[in-house]
Amino acid sequence: MSSTIVTQNLLRVEDLGVIDYLTAWKMQKEIQEKVISNIDPNTLLLLQHPSVYTAGRRTEITDRPLDNTPVLDVDRGGKITWHGLGQIVGYPIIKLKNSTDVVGFVREIETAHIEICSEFGIKAQRYCERSGVWLRDDKGDRKIAAIGLRVAKGVTMHGFALNVNPDLTAYTKIIPCGIADAKVTSLSAELGRNINIDEVMTVLKKHILPMLERVSQ
Repeated sequence: MSSTIVTQNLLRVEDLGVIDYLTAWKMQKEIQEKVISNIDPNTLLLLQHPSVYTAGRRTEITDRPLDNTPVLDVDRGGKITWHGLGQIVGYPIIKLKNSTDVVGFVREIETAHIEICSEFGIKAQRYCERSGVWLRDDKGDRKIAAIGLRVAKGVTMHGFALNVNPDLTAYTKIIPCGIADAKVTSLSAELGRNINIDEVMTVLKKHILPMLERVSQ
């Protein structure tokens, strides 16, 4: 069941529940055009996708599944990734205050996710050579949140994906984000217990919404 709220600074937040990737992609593009034209306010779409592999513009042939599993080629940055149930996907469609500092916006998203993980007792961190949010310890490097964006006329689309409790075996068919020597993890996997989406969604909004309001105009 979808719901919409508008924050104090006129950021529209839409909880869409489970929605297929192509429908959400079409929705993003339509909203982006309206934000560019000052018809719609800055918007954050929060949702889950049924299982789908998507390939960003830098995806290599060797990153893709070897068994002919379907992959959608999309217009975001980055490489190949997977979306599925148990993962919170966020698509911020906002007009950036500093339209030339896309890297700075990625860093803001990373910081917010590090804070989210910290609330669950997980020490996540930024990995300067690699986008996204990581755990790095004696168990190896593990990605817990992925980020991939597209910016047109200063307005963003696509966004982030935080692994809450997905079936991580889906990642075994690909080289996630094109990084062969790193693993993928989730809040539930790290804590050794089931964490539900609703529990994380509240914490995510606490950190993501003020950040988006701060960096948008």
